Amino acid sequence: MFNLNATTPNVAVDGAGRPREIRSHGQRLPVTDLESVRDETSAYPLETGPRTVFVVTAAGRRFRLVHSLRDRRWTVEALATSGPGLAHAA
Repeated sequence: MFNLNATTPNVAVDGAGRPREIRSHGQRLPVTDLESVRDETSAYPLETGPRTVFVVTAAGRRFRLVHSLRDRRWTVEALATSGPGLAHAA
């Protein structure tokens, strides 16, 4: 079992910008369900910039994917603690 702390993964998206696959440390997890999307482009702290938050299911686990629009970076956090997941960066 792996614990996933906030890390910077590679996230593949479809044409509409929805996440379709999470890749990190040689693992590939296809996104099977998009639970929610929160667009924070109209209200955000100036120091962090706008972002979009996705809650998805991949490999039977829930993940929070955060896309920072300012620096075009993805961050992923595991929401569930059971089942296979992504290893975190040391």
